[in-house]
Amino acid sequence: MLELGPYFDIAQEALKYRSIRSDLINGNIANIDTPFYKAKDISFEAVLSNKMKDIENKNNKTLDLARTNSLHLKAMSFDNSSEATIFMRPNHAQRNDGNTVDLDVETSQMSKNAIMITALTEAMKKKAGLIKAVIDTSSRVS
Repeated sequence: MLELGPYFDIAQEALKYRSIRSDLINGNIANIDTPFYKAKDISFEAVLSNKMKDIENKNNKTLDLARTNSLHLKAMSFDNSSEATIFMRPNHAQRNDGNTVDLDVETSQMSKNAIMITALTEAMKKKAGLIKAVIDTSSRVS
């Protein structure tokens, strides 16, 4: 299989999460009249951001903190979010029936998500097309 690079893998993962977000938004809209239904969303941006940082820092060396005394504090490591999480959207007004789905918010989120899916798809097509062009050109030269 042709290796398209780590950034292509991240784009594929982003596309997967965008698809999940699309399903959640559609579910929210479908349950707009369901009593006590809470609007859901997915948080994945931090996951992708951490993966990007890992790729960018792969070749960078880190400098460990010197501890000249056993009483010195150890370096703290902050827990990076490694998995996307589905959550109930906070700060949404709850209607009398307990439902928190706001059609304006959902349609806005759906539009934003569709634009991101289109952008990711186009970027992936361009990357794959560039690699295909290089392969086609190199096969003609041989």
